[in-house]
Order: sequence, then C-alpha cells, then structure tokens
Amino acid sequence: MPTIFICDDETEILRYLDKLLQANGYTVETFQRGTDLLTRLDGVAAMPCDVILQDVRMPDLDGLQMLDQLCKRWPDLPVVIMTAHGTIDDAINAIRLGAYDYITKPFPKEKLLGVLERLLDHRRLARENRLLREGMQRGAGSSDAIIFRSQAFREVYDLTLQVAESDANILVMGESGTGKELIASALHRNSPRRDKPFVSLNCAVLSDTLLESQLFGHVRGAFTGAVMNQKGLLEEADGGTLFLDEIGDVSPAVQAKLLRVTQEKDFIVLGSTRTRKVDVRFVAATNKDLMNEVREGRFREDLYYRLNVISISLPPLRERRDDIEPLARHFLKASTRRMKKDVLGIEDDALQALLQYDWPGNVRELENVMERAVILARGGMITIGLLPLGARRETAGTPAGKTPLIGLDEIERLHITSILKETGFHKSQAATILGISRKTLDRKISEYNLTPGNNP
Repeated sequence: MPTIFICDDETEILRYLDKLLQANGYTVETFQRGTDLLTRLDGVAAMPCDVILQDVRMPDLDGLQMLDQLCKRWPDLPVVIMTAHGTIDDAINAIRLGAYDYITKPFPKEKLLGVLERLLDHRRLARENRLLREGMQRGAGSSDAIIFRSQAFREVYDLTLQVAESDANILVMGESGTGKELIASALHRNSPRRDKPFVSLNCAVLSDTLLESQLFGHVRGAFTGAVMNQKGLLEEADGGTLFLDEIGDVSPAVQAKLLRVTQEKDFIVLGSTRTRKVDVRFVAATNKDLMNEVREGRFREDLYYRLNVISISLPPLRERRDDIEPLARHFLKASTRRMKKDVLGIEDDALQALLQYDWPGNVRELENVMERAVILARGGMITIGLLPLGARRETAGTPAGKTPLIGLDEIERLHITSILKETGFHKSQAATILGISRKTLDRKISEYNLTPGNNP
C-alpha cells in the first residue's frame, strides 16, 4: 500500500487530502511544518514513504529550499508540488530543481489521483526492473525456479537452453498463465547478455502514448503531462534483453516504430529529432495466433518475421499434468513462507482435485488457488474444502480430463469473494492480498456486484 507524506500549513487542506487519499487506498502522514517532515525523514534506515506532496509556500521553511534538501538527501524520492495560481513561477522553478510534477490549487480530485497513479506506476516499473536486474546479477531465479516434471515441458526447456546462446529474436507463444515471462528470463540468463539488463514490459496495459513513452522515452513537453525528460526501456535494456509481453496487442503505429528498431537498431525519443543507437535482443510473447493476426491485417508481417526468428510454444497446464503436483507444492511452500503460516502439505482428496482439474488459467491460476488455500487454512493441511468450487466439482462428478463448466470470470469472482470474506470486506487489505490496486478491486467489486450482503 503506497505511503504519501503531505506537507501543508492549512489544516483544512490536510484534512481533505488525508480523507481523499486514504479512501483511495493510500497510507497518509500529514505535516504542517516543513521542518517536521524533514525531522521525520532524518535517521530512517529505509525510506518511509513513496511520494511527498508538498505546498510550495511554507511558514517555517521556503518550499524551494525544502525541495532542494529533499532532492539532495533523497534523490530517488519523488516530490509533487502544490501551488496556487499566483505562484506558478515557483512551481516551474521546482520542476527545474527536481520535483516530479506540480498541481495548481484548487485542483479536482481526479487530477491529483491521476498524477499520483502515473507517478507510482512509473516508480513501480523502474523498481521491478532494477530488482530483476539485481536478481539476475546475484544468480537469483536460477533454472530451478522453473518447476516441471513432464516430458512436454522438458522439451520446451531444452529448446530454450539451446537457442539462448544465439542472439536471435525469440517469439514465445502460449495461453495466458503458462509461464512465458519465466522462459524469457531463462533465455536471458543463459545468453551472452546475462550480465546486462533484462527489462520487461506488458504492452497490453498501456495506451499508445504511454507505451511509446515507456519504450522510446520522451523529452519534456513531448505530450501533455510530459513535465520532465524520461529515459525509455530500450535505453534501459541496451546490451541486454527486452521482453515485450502481449505483443499482439500493440497498435500498427507502435508496430512500425518497433520494426525500425529491429531492422536499423536505432530509434527516436518522443519529442526529439535525434536518432539513438541501441543493441537489444527482443523476446516477444503472445497468447494470440499471431500468424492469423497477420492474415487479418492487424499485425505487420515484416515485424512478425523480425520477431519470430525462432519460436517457442508453451503447452497449457492441462497438457502437462505431471507438473501439477510439483508446482502446487512449490507454490504452497512459497505462500507459507511469505505468510508465515504452518501449512505442511496437501490432503489426498485435495491433491486429486488439483490433478483432475483442467486449469483454464494455467500455472497462474494454480498459484492463485494455492495462495488462497494457504490464506484460508486453519490447520496444517490443505483440504478440498479450501479449493475453489471449480476444482472441487471435478472430483464430485466431472470426468477427469473434461473441462468443468466454469469460466475464468467465475474463478476470479469466487477468488475475490473469498478474500473479501476473509478480510471482513476490508478493501485495502483485500487488494494487498490479491496483489492488485485498490482502484482495480473497486472496479471488480462493481463488475461482479460484490457487496457485504450479496456474497455467494
């Protein structure tokens, strides 16, 4: 749950922002004096907040002086400046000093929440890429992180190791949740680029403008909201590997720009005219039939062949049933360690239910099911009663090997419902357990009509 420190000498503004941000899933601390905030940050071993929201005019300490101290002492801590109409020049100076953005009072709540969401998304992405690179350098996520026993996946893994040493672009295909990013990571880890960055981007979750900005970077003023220069992921991945997940969802305009990079090894930052060289190996992934997308005119044929020098197809979990038990035990161990619970194993009837279920959501669904079971477990074993209804139905009469009449939406609804029940409908806590934002949880609650009095 992101933590925001707010510094403003007006009590009413602090009270309003505290209530607004907490209602949207943030943890908030407020300060009426700049010196109090600086004292709070002094001597801390780890940064206690994710963002500072600061008024530009403070009674005890000039806002720009305070910003200067923050940027020098905590350069990675983003600061958003609040300013009145008469102090726009101060806000512009704050941007030059290193503030992330500014917002003019009085501001609509949607604008503030939008600024914070963009900032935190960018910060999260940068943190994940940094941690992943550090993990690779330490040897974390080595080959034993890919759990399998089946011959079907053994063939996939052997092919992955075989082609990793080449510098060819790779297309990884398979249903959602089959482990495409794990294969991409293994390709990088076993390649000559292993000591360079591995950078990952999900292309499906961003608009065209944001996707281009994330990939190519932008200069200040390139588009509305571009208040500072930003390096793109192509530059971040220079010398290493760039993993583009859900490549089939990329628009034709972005496809054209990606084609240039794959052909010419150069690109242009948004808002700039200067060409920049880059050395990147592309690993792309999709759950779509990309050749059919080419035939239908939704994906460029030339880009398809640039990315698909070698293809790796991942089998769904229902076609590698020998992997279900080792994966389930792996996820059980990981969840118990993370949640500090003493759940030791899986009862036989529960294991049979897991083995017979067809897993339409593949390995990701199995991971979620095991995490849910550990959360709800009261004893030392996972029982069949802790499994979602879909998995239990198969042992109750659905023939083995036949897909139960339950879709992914129903599985998601049941899982969210169970977490809300377990947390007493505490939305922030439920969102943390589910690994989604409070905003996403609110949307799901509305979509599935989940209320405290309407939970099956």
